[in-house]
Amino acid sequence: MSDSNGPRALLPRIRRWLVLFVVCLVLSGVTAFPLVTELRLLDEALGSWAAPVAELFPGLAEWITRVRGGLEATDAQAPYVLYGTDWLAFAHLVIAVAFYGVHRDPVRNIWVVEFGMIACVGIIPLALICGPIRGIPFWWSVIDMSFGVIGILPLLVVRRLIKRLEAVTAPARAMVPSLP
Repeated sequence: MSDSNGPRALLPRIRRWLVLFVVCLVLSGVTAFPLVTELRLLDEALGSWAAPVAELFPGLAEWITRVRGGLEATDAQAPYVLYGTDWLAFAHLVIAVAFYGVHRDPVRNIWVVEFGMIACVGIIPLALICGPIRGIPFWWSVIDMSFGVIGILPLLVVRRLIKRLEAVTAPARAMVPSLP
């Protein structure tokens, strides 16, 4: 079937969007491991080659310096606290692995996509509630919330494509239950 809505056309599109989402999920998770180093490099960059950014956004530069100091102090005095960010990174990686099921059989595993969409929506109340409790500037909470807003976009596309795939493969699935 050469139709752009046929199963042979939909499956690669689903998988491309899925790979994009998973790569971004993995990258956002892996960056949680070296936080102290990342903040040191970012703070140093804002004081040198990225100084125009610091001048344009002084609040950002001040916040990065403050977070760097807090992370360095925590690392020096209580490094076990940073173990929590290791678990955060691990959670991203585990969630990414769950999307392999969607890659294999999108229709059967659409629930993983819907779970991901719920998680993306859940970022917003988490940032709005926990951000102020932890003293996070509102604009930083907005950046955190953007992960959910941006993350849900490919998942919405994937879900829509899976629903189309389900519709065009429904007759075949009804005849042969083991057919993906």
